[in-house]
Amino acid sequence: MTTKIITKPPSINIVLCQVNTLVGAVDANADSLLEHAIKLCSTESKPDLLVFPELVLTGYPPEDLLLRPQFLQQIDTAVSKLAEHLPCPVLLGAPAQQGGELYNSAYLIAEGKVDAVCHKQSLPNYGVFDEKRYFVAGECPSVIDFKGYKLGIAICEDLWSPSVATSLKEVGAQCILSLNASPYHQGKQQERVETICLRAKEVDLPIAYVNLHGAQDEVVFDGGSFVVSGSEVAEAARFQSSELSFDFDGERFFNQKGIAHSALNDLEDVYSALVLATRDYVNKNNFKGVVLGLSGGIDSALTLAVAVDALGAERVECIMMPSRYTSDMSLDDAQLIADNFKVKYHIATIETTFKASLAELSPLFAGAAVDTTEENMQARIRGMMVMAISNKTGLMVLTTGNKSEYAVGYSTLYGDMVGGYAPLKDVSKTQVFELCRWRNTVADTWANGEQIPQRIIDRPPSAELAPDQKDEDSLPPYDILDQILERYVEKLQSVEEIVAAGFAEDEVRDTVWRVNINEYKRRQSAPGVKVTPYAFGRERRYPITSGFK
Repeated sequence: MTTKIITKPPSINIVLCQVNTLVGAVDANADSLLEHAIKLCSTESKPDLLVFPELVLTGYPPEDLLLRPQFLQQIDTAVSKLAEHLPCPVLLGAPAQQGGELYNSAYLIAEGKVDAVCHKQSLPNYGVFDEKRYFVAGECPSVIDFKGYKLGIAICEDLWSPSVATSLKEVGAQCILSLNASPYHQGKQQERVETICLRAKEVDLPIAYVNLHGAQDEVVFDGGSFVVSGSEVAEAARFQSSELSFDFDGERFFNQKGIAHSALNDLEDVYSALVLATRDYVNKNNFKGVVLGLSGGIDSALTLAVAVDALGAERVECIMMPSRYTSDMSLDDAQLIADNFKVKYHIATIETTFKASLAELSPLFAGAAVDTTEENMQARIRGMMVMAISNKTGLMVLTTGNKSEYAVGYSTLYGDMVGGYAPLKDVSKTQVFELCRWRNTVADTWANGEQIPQRIIDRPPSAELAPDQKDEDSLPPYDILDQILERYVEKLQSVEEIVAAGFAEDEVRDTVWRVNINEYKRRQSAPGVKVTPYAFGRERRYPITSGFK
């Protein structure tokens, strides 16, 4: 009687490739993936498998580009090109057409051909996601045979509930590879790690999670790819392109070349997201730089810091546009912060234009009291001037408004709201202060020394559009306002619930009224990066015309 010897296949090396691609640029993205693969496969320790994120070939989200037949043809052509030229096996995300349907899929490409196509089973249709508009859900668990091992394939939402991981285990998966395009918001990485660790424990399988890096319009992808094996979690760097390499022997991941999972700093995360999103928006839209109005206030100060850290001082210009109400303190602080950040700085008064406009309109305004009309005129003159600079120089305007102002309409259409991008659109006023303080404490990371003057952080906020004006003349203190806004906008609480939590009823009702009547303004605002779980823009969609009370 002879004993049959079962030989275990040798362990395989897998590399998670966290990359930044451009939505719609299928050919360029394919070239980038090919270049990446050639670079990684030219080393002595050539990997057995490279894993790229969800929809990496098209960029995420491709939105209605997916409805164009010629776009889908570009995808098919690019997949064929990659199959012909890739130097090693690759698992990557791209749409797949099969049987007249379109799927969000993972392609295994090896030895000159597509070996397998695995379809996403759980299609998200909430928040920034709208996948059911474009894709059909896959129905079967996807396990691929690769070098003697059975690799379970999941795509993003598939692992946010137990069913897909369980079904992969049932059909023989020995590990799970998860391809993701998971956008950032505060606390999101912790949610990802906790969720995937729970899935790994439930099915007793190691899981590798690769995430996209980069920004697309209103969403930013922070990377943070990681692997879970037993109680060990290793991560790739966040907010940058990176790789995470590990070995697999059929039971566990080992030799992980990453960093240990650690607690996160929310302010550093948010700031990194603002910088990455601003850089990608400007560069991917081929602007040579940016210009912004520098008021001497805290919002424009933080916007300037983000712009310089994103693009470099040489690509940032600022203009101070004083009026009769601009204080000497504002003039001094604007000059100081411009000097600190070493950016081009200009001063152009709006007073002459303001006087001329008032004179021309005086017959039409006869008998009417001075009110916010005159304040808005000043803001719109500034908007006209900064847009003129943009048109003449080709620099994109960064608008400096924050989430608190957008929420209650404390901003002027065609005035301080003009611009191509709003870095602080999802950052509350309270957090603007926190980020400025944080930025000064870590200035050596980004530049040299404390660059945002402390007086800008300490002084009461003011639009300086009327004598001795302060924001709190018409709004609750920001620490109160932002709590009310969080409860009403993000947590969907009613007026009664917010009042019951201890807030003054008159302030709550006034704040809610302001949020409701200013949807038309927000609909016309520049795009800005999402950093909270519930952002204005594509995530929060309310009717402009509404009788809701």
